[in-house]
Amino acid sequence: MTRNSEIDKYKRYLLLEKGLSVNTIDAYMTDLQKLVLFSEARHLNSSTIRQSDLEEFIIVLHENDISPRSTARIISGIKSFFRFLLLDHYREDDPSELLEAPKIGLKLPVVLSVEEIDSLLGAIDLSRAEGTRNYAIIETLYSCGLRISELTNLRFSDLYPDEGFIRVEGKGSKQRLVPISGTAIEKINNWLPYRNQITIKKGSEDVVFISSRGKAISRVTVFYYIKQYAEAVGLQKKISPHVFRHSFATHLLERGANIRVIQEMLGHEKITTTEIYTHIDRHFLRQEIIEHHPRNKKK
Repeated sequence: MTRNSEIDKYKRYLLLEKGLSVNTIDAYMTDLQKLVLFSEARHLNSSTIRQSDLEEFIIVLHENDISPRSTARIISGIKSFFRFLLLDHYREDDPSELLEAPKIGLKLPVVLSVEEIDSLLGAIDLSRAEGTRNYAIIETLYSCGLRISELTNLRFSDLYPDEGFIRVEGKGSKQRLVPISGTAIEKINNWLPYRNQITIKKGSEDVVFISSRGKAISRVTVFYYIKQYAEAVGLQKKISPHVFRHSFATHLLERGANIRVIQEMLGHEKITTTEIYTHIDRHFLRQEIIEHHPRNKKK
């Protein structure tokens, strides 16, 4: 469909001009590859592909059981790619301009209750170095509402324990200050004696959470341990490190925090991204009414 030089330039555009993370760019490239394969099979390229071809591509996605949510993401990436081609004068028109994404229902993220978080933390063996580290990791994720990448990249130079803040570098290399609880600071301090016994690899000297091999802990490792603890306490919810970020925002909203403040702490560029938690809050309130209102009591 397209020459490698165009894709390479598009990747640089996403990185340097759009400021997207490497993981986000990789996702864009994976989705774009689906269109490349479709186009090559039909002897099309980036200069000759038309709107009708793209519409056929979307039909193929549906026939291959690609979900509406994934299809919407792929269409968004296609639109971004053709806007770039137009901007860089590879094309004089944008065949994706009138493409419509499928309607997708509101998918509420998984949230843990405070009791479920406490139960999960209670499954951690604090007599082991990794247990002390993992307790601190979960407390920090929940206390600060961090993305897993923000947690794994956290450095000592980002910690301001006396002021009760940490500095976080989020998407697009944008920095923000986030309050951190005294409990999370305490758990990080408990981890440090164990950390000091590990031979640190070059480049990870300033990283707070490291593996037993002395390198920054990976998101896969964090996910593995969280899943193990969830299974140990019989937690049936689909859990990941991101669940603690959702729980952080939801619990704040339930207790009256301003949504603009939550937006700032989460590092959301648009308030509409944060507003998902207002839907969770309404769901929570409805459940409370169903469970506790006398007219809803079973006779």
